[in-house]
Amino acid sequence: MEQISESAEAGPRRRGAGPVEGVWRFAVPAAEASVPRTRHAVRDRLLAQGMAGVRYQELVDDVLLIVSELVSNAVTHAAEKSPEVTTELAVRDGWVRVSVEDGDPYRPKALESDTGRTGGRGLLLVKSVTLQAGGVCDVERTGEGGKVIWASLPVPREEADRRTRP
Repeated sequence: MEQISESAEAGPRRRGAGPVEGVWRFAVPAAEASVPRTRHAVRDRLLAQGMAGVRYQELVDDVLLIVSELVSNAVTHAAEKSPEVTTELAVRDGWVRVSVEDGDPYRPKALESDTGRTGGRGLLLVKSVTLQAGGVCDVERTGEGGKVIWASLPVPREEADRRTRP
């Protein structure tokens, strides 16, 4: 079994209270088994960065749902043109950004809800979860001709910060 590679592009930094900052990349084969492996690697990294506990539970759950959907979509739809899928996790400046990159140039669009279809709403789910959390997401082309789909979600502030700010 191939191991998920992890590298910190920027050394972990700490700015006041909150999670330790840094950037990590996880490259995996475009195979079904890579979906739970990537989700577990991201979960473990988020917890190691200080995002354990009730304060961060919703954020961690949202990020893991997004990772599952995006990696699953890449494995299902891009594997033929992209034998490897790379997930990047960045924690910095009060945000968690997760992006999934593959070599397929097709840029998916979020489908509207259609009760007659049994699939095809993963990106709609990602966008909905991201927007509900107060974040942003997008799809971009890479310099190599593929695509990267990313979502950034805000890290919850401490209760004291919430009481002192409007």
